[in-house]
Amino acid sequence: MATTSENKAVTAADSKLQQIFEDQLQDMYWAEKKLVKTLPKLQEAATSSELKNAFGTHLEQTQNHVSRLENVFQIIGKEARSRKCPAMAGIAEEGEDIIDETDTASAQRDVGLIFAAQKAEHYEIATYGGLCQLARTLGYEQAAEVLGQTLSEEKETDALLTQIAEGNVNKQARREPQTA
Repeated sequence: MATTSENKAVTAADSKLQQIFEDQLQDMYWAEKKLVKTLPKLQEAATSSELKNAFGTHLEQTQNHVSRLENVFQIIGKEARSRKCPAMAGIAEEGEDIIDETDTASAQRDVGLIFAAQKAEHYEIATYGGLCQLARTLGYEQAAEVLGQTLSEEKETDALLTQIAEGNVNKQARREPQTA
């Protein structure tokens, strides 16, 4: 026999999928705001001018990502709220540890900063990819387009970080002596 809840049609706005979508939006909203605070530290700690510039450019993009997420909340008719993202909190902390544990003005530090930044990018790529799909499933085509813009920028930043690492930073770090 069917229960009352099985007989009741669930709208997209009331579905469990909607709740997951909103939870992940709140997670990314916190994560992007955390990165706005973290990227200047990474930029300052970087040795390579190319890496410093990449962090500076990504800071500007990340500020736009925060605005885009606010736009997505508006599109879906919800208040922009954040919820602490333990994954991004850990990645940001790891970046700060790298700064503390590596020599100033070393390629070794840059390698570590690239690792930390790419971990953040990969987390964002995975989450924005999922958010785009959920937005489409829930019928939020405009939100999916906005989220897709951010997803593209995150992929571009990840590719740039790989290019910087492979172009020179990794080779320079290989020539640096180990520290005790």
